[in-house]
Amino acid sequence: MTPSPVSSTTAGLAVAGCTGLAVFGPLLGLSPAWIALLVGGGLLGLTLDASQLEGMGGHLVAEALPGGRSRLRRVARHEAGHWLVARHEEMTVRRVLVGTRSCLEAGLRCNGATEFDLPDQVRLPLEDLRRWSRVLQAGMVAETLFEGAARGGADDRALLGRIWGLSGQDVATAQREQRRARREVEQYLKKRLDELDAVAERLLEGLDPEVA
Repeated sequence: MTPSPVSSTTAGLAVAGCTGLAVFGPLLGLSPAWIALLVGGGLLGLTLDASQLEGMGGHLVAEALPGGRSRLRRVARHEAGHWLVARHEEMTVRRVLVGTRSCLEAGLRCNGATEFDLPDQVRLPLEDLRRWSRVLQAGMVAETLFEGAARGGADDRALLGRIWGLSGQDVATAQREQRRARREVEQYLKKRLDELDAVAERLLEGLDPEVA
């Protein structure tokens, strides 16, 4: 995998920090040598993050700091939603990953992932499209049920859009079926919040979600 470029937000913060040190450092009593050392260290860290950690170093740090557990729990609940609905739909889950470190070790640039066997044909029957609509939206629904809103799911929406886009179905049908699928997933997961949370906790501990 080609290392991803440093995000504009991260780079902007780094530049702002360097500028702030240069301007306000002397006022705070920092010597030019210390300012140069701090700026150099910051730029080195940014470079290493981009080249070695796929630009995900900030996520690793955030997950290790106090409060990181709650951040990971949100990710785990998202992935648990995928897993529970996939099991209900009798779809094979290849693996579930929670946390930036686990994903980077697997060669993925993300905070969490649930991997499935992708369809072996382009144009799926309508019922299979409905199943994929439920499974791919389940992570966002699980997040919303616990957190009030979903932060993750961009890749899920993109994949779902590609599947429907290649299906030959018209846009109105795709939108209607996806809304219907989301309602069905909400109803299903609302009845299983305790199970969903238990699966998320097992994923947080690195355990098989199937094991109670």
